[in-house]
Amino acid sequence: MKKDVANLKFPLKGKYVAMIAPSFVVDFSYPSIIHRLKKLGFDKVVELTFGAKMINREYNEKLKTSKKMLISSTCPGIVATIINRFPQYKNNLAKIDSPMVSMGKICRKHFPKHKIIFISPCDFKKIEAKSCKYVDYVIDYEELKKLFKKYKIKKPLFKKGKFDKFYNDYTKIYPLSGALAKTAHIKEVIHENEWIEIDGIQEVIKFLKNPKKRIKFLDCLFCDGGCIGGPHTNKKLSKNKKIKKIKSYLKKAKREDIPEDKKGLIKKAKGLKFSN
Repeated sequence: MKKDVANLKFPLKGKYVAMIAPSFVVDFSYPSIIHRLKKLGFDKVVELTFGAKMINREYNEKLKTSKKMLISSTCPGIVATIINRFPQYKNNLAKIDSPMVSMGKICRKHFPKHKIIFISPCDFKKIEAKSCKYVDYVIDYEELKKLFKKYKIKKPLFKKGKFDKFYNDYTKIYPLSGALAKTAHIKEVIHENEWIEIDGIQEVIKFLKNPKKRIKFLDCLFCDGGCIGGPHTNKKLSKNKKIKKIKSYLKKAKREDIPEDKKGLIKKAKGLKFSN
């Protein structure tokens, strides 16, 4: 399957789903981003948050019975680092889908005739997509900005647009460090001193070289601050300002009146597996 974005011609012709990471609010305005993506030719626009909800359920279940330290596998940068530099921890990696893969499965189920394009803050997702049959292409935020500029797609004067399906508000903080542990409610299954949250690959490496305490869960992300620190996110904003944007987005989402058919209900993932 050809996954090079250069093979795409815009505006898109045919059926395409834009599957966007919730860190997008660091670089783009909501809900105008939905309108702009549809101007690029996307037939459907969905967010990753429902996929995050589904893998949260997997982490919660696995931590109930895990006898060894479980390392989060949501970030392909972390997965690659452990496989290549710390093979002794390979079996500690959670055999659970990343949000991109889980949401790709959900989109395949509901939009079987569509091509799926993930809008990403980093390059690791491009690598991950090469071996993922549920995602056809990955476009990073900087590439998307260039496309908007090239085709003169500006923010609409009036904010409009809603995601087509799968709204889930609480997982909109997933781009932040420690959000998996927080939103998966792991404190219900393990003690608060049995997990640790680390962001920034150097800090993760430091811990793996010399773990200071025995823990049951390592919730870690490659970039500083989490996905908000991805290499294709807004470099002009400080980490604190990015965090504020995510939290503001979450507050706004909680106030939205979302129709029942658009919500991220568990039954919409019926028949799908998100872990091994």
